[in-house]
Amino acid sequence: MKYLELKRINAPYEEVFRQAIGRVVDSGWYLQGRAVADFEQAYADYIGTQYCVSCANGLDALTLMLRAYKELGRLHDGDEVIVPANTYIATILSITENRLVPVLVEPDISNLQIDDSLIEQAITGKTRAVMIVHLYGQCAYTERIGDLCRRYHLLLLEDNAQAHGCHFVPSRHFVPSRRFVPSVATLSQQQKTGSLGHAAAHSFYPGKNLGALGDAGAVTTDDVQLAETIRAIANYGASRKYVHDYLGRNSRMDEIQAAVLSVKLRYLDNINRRRQQIAAIYINKVHNPLIRLPLMHNSVWHIFPVFTEQRDSLRQFLLQHGIETQIHYPIPPHHQRCYREWNSRSLPLTEQICREELSLPCNEAMTDEEALQVVEALNAFIP
Repeated sequence: MKYLELKRINAPYEEVFRQAIGRVVDSGWYLQGRAVADFEQAYADYIGTQYCVSCANGLDALTLMLRAYKELGRLHDGDEVIVPANTYIATILSITENRLVPVLVEPDISNLQIDDSLIEQAITGKTRAVMIVHLYGQCAYTERIGDLCRRYHLLLLEDNAQAHGCHFVPSRHFVPSRRFVPSVATLSQQQKTGSLGHAAAHSFYPGKNLGALGDAGAVTTDDVQLAETIRAIANYGASRKYVHDYLGRNSRMDEIQAAVLSVKLRYLDNINRRRQQIAAIYINKVHNPLIRLPLMHNSVWHIFPVFTEQRDSLRQFLLQHGIETQIHYPIPPHHQRCYREWNSRSLPLTEQICREELSLPCNEAMTDEEALQVVEALNAFIP
């Protein structure tokens, strides 16, 4: 069993893909045309924001989002951005590429998301933003995070690369601070990740719940100035043809990827429900005391992680039983060579996750029988 078979994932849509791609080919318009505009509108409507600006990939979405805030004067060189320490490196790269300073905050080990009880102590006079990451497909936003961002006048940014279609579920037990300032729009159970902060970056890498047939990304926001600035920067810095207001770059979603994404967007909620069904099989039937299951709620299960001190042995055991797995992620950002100045830093919870995490197959193409095969192997594991 492969961890993820993209051909199998996309097989149900092949004929519709061919029709959609054929329309693009027949149009003779391959960039910045009708297919991109249609997808941007459909995705903004789906997420629940006024604007969606497409771009070439998820890293560009993160980078352009921050760069646009710099052009608008909301961020400046040397400003600090609070970010989870346990994230894919793209989140961190977008911050440092913009000459901003990442402030790494440990996760809550129970739910694997940024620990909202540690954020306030990380805020300094240079803090200008909090970037939450909806890691593994689970909503990372909490009322406490929203409260802090309002009280300290911080930008709330989302890395929504792994959580297309995930919803925020408010807590009935949250008590706001005395200085709590209500948001313009009250968050509801129907509000999706990607619409919870000031802006959000999305990746449509082929392996994502909403995956293209190549690289693609987008930023969603309700801020018209931000949307227009991102669109200009991503198109060589041009506000209109041959008029360049910014030192821009070329980061555009092509018409074929947009056409494919418009097809898959219609099925995204069904895709997520099926992933949740596979995850429920694991949660209800894995009973090996050596393996810790994730305490994740409100997730679309882009990744189903389990944890064990015998991670390498478990991975080999599963492979011997015909089950392929992945590790997300074996080396934390602060131990990467590109950030060698951080290599001596101790972030024990992030490091523990990186040592113990193993990702099980969990996708909409799987059958119940395949999920039960994984369960049987997990329950039989003895190092």
